[in-house]
Amino acid sequence: MLKNISFKHLVIKFKHLGFTGPYAGGKHLFMEKKSLKIHIPNLHKSDISKSLIAEILRQAGISKDDWNNA
Repeated sequence: MLKNISFKHLVIKFKHLGFTGPYAGGKHLFMEKKSLKIHIPNLHKSDISKSLIAEILRQAGISKDDWNNA
């Protein structure tokens, strides 16, 4: 089950999954793992919604189980 998460914890989880970054690029930040690049929301005060997290995970091919175990 996904839940809303802070920007800091989003970055930490992606780092546990083997991604590097975040890096600046255009309008949004991104993180990389080999040839895979995922765009993440810019740092803001409120938590990142679970629906946006689900969309990022879908685009990255990361299962919810892998995300929850990271």
